[in-house]
This record gives sequence, C-alpha cells and structure tokens, in this order.
Amino acid sequence: MVYEYEGKNEKEAIEKAAAELGLERDQFDVEIIESQKNTLFKKGYVKIRVQPVGVAEHTNAEFEGKVPAQNTVHNVITNPLPQDEFEQKLTEFVQEMVTKMGYEVAVEVMFREDKKIGIKLTSSASSILIGRKGKNLDAMQLLANVYAGRLGHEDVRVILDTENYRIRHEESLVHLAYTTADKVRSSRSSILLEPMNPFERRLIHTTLNDIPDVETKSEGEGLYKQVRVIYKGI
Repeated sequence: MVYEYEGKNEKEAIEKAAAELGLERDQFDVEIIESQKNTLFKKGYVKIRVQPVGVAEHTNAEFEGKVPAQNTVHNVITNPLPQDEFEQKLTEFVQEMVTKMGYEVAVEVMFREDKKIGIKLTSSASSILIGRKGKNLDAMQLLANVYAGRLGHEDVRVILDTENYRIRHEESLVHLAYTTADKVRSSRSSILLEPMNPFERRLIHTTLNDIPDVETKSEGEGLYKQVRVIYKGI
C-alpha cells in the first residue's frame, strides 16, 4: 500500500507517517512529491508518498515500484570478502547473474551499514552493466534485493555499484537541479524534466527545497514520473 502525508517540512511529514502507520523510519520508503517554501501569502509545505518496506510480503510486480534507498557517503571500513553465509550467497548470486549475461566480473563487498550492504562490481564491461541511465544496474540491484528477501533478509537493502556510477550520477542530478532552477528563474516559467525513478526525483526535490523562489512537483503515473521545476517568485 502507498500513503500520502503532508507537513510543514519533510521531517514533520515523515514523523506523521511513522506515527499513523506505527512504523519505524527504516520500515518505509519516502518520496517527496511536492515541496513549497514559505512565502508572504502562502505557508510552505512538503507532501510525501510513503510505501512500507517488506520485500518478502510483495510480489515481483509490486516490488518493481520501489527503488531501494541509496547513500553515497559510507564511512565504514569494510573487509571486501563475504563475512557470513548471507554475504557469501549474495555475492555468488550477483556473480552468477552477471556471468550468465555473458560478462566477466569480480564481486566484492563495498560497504556494510545497519540493514544495508553495498556490492561492488569490477568488469571490463562496466558501461554495459550500468546501461542507459543506469537502468541495467538498477534492474540487477532489484533482483539482488529480491534474492536477499528470499534468503530471509528482506530488511537489508542491497546497493550495487560499478565505476562509482552512483556517486557520479547523483552529482550530475544535483548539477541538473541547480541549472534548471537558474533557467526557470531567468525565464520566469517552468521546466519539466525527463522521467526519473523515485530516488532520482527525491534528490531533485531535496536539492531545490531551500531555494525560496522555486518549487518542484512530480507529475505522471507509474515508477518513472517527471519533476516539474516551477518559478514562483518571492
């Protein structure tokens, strides 16, 4: 099930969701679908869409609507070798998946955090594994998360990366957000960005959330919606 909540800011909206659903913060995914700052005549607000996490409880079709949360800052020094049976089976699954695609790959643990594990892929075919706009990497990551759920670790998020694509992609999205804000400010109009997955859209929303004369809004249906960046003045 998907729920929507609204608050004066993202924190308040998330706290409302947690209280009403009776869930901890790490038990649901959050997508910002609309954000507006305070103005002289209108109060600011943030509207979020919430989806409870539980891979084992969803069908594959339902799981396709959720992109595991990602984080580019990992301060944990990690032994790259699997440390238990779960990590061993997970890395073997990823290795076999890429091998069956016809590419050689080295798989190792990139980081370990609470309920999250990063897997690094090293391959001469990295560009193919990433795919157009990261869609191949996202698809493999989805399968890895489904497999982790089948191993009884549905509460663990699996992040796949190669050639630091995740970090580079996030940096490019932040740059896109600021560039688009400058354009709508100059033209005093709005710009509709290309379709993005929930994680990408949330990054655009949060990047521009503190710019007083610009607001953002998600438009469309399905997993890949578009973000409209709107000039609203001060």
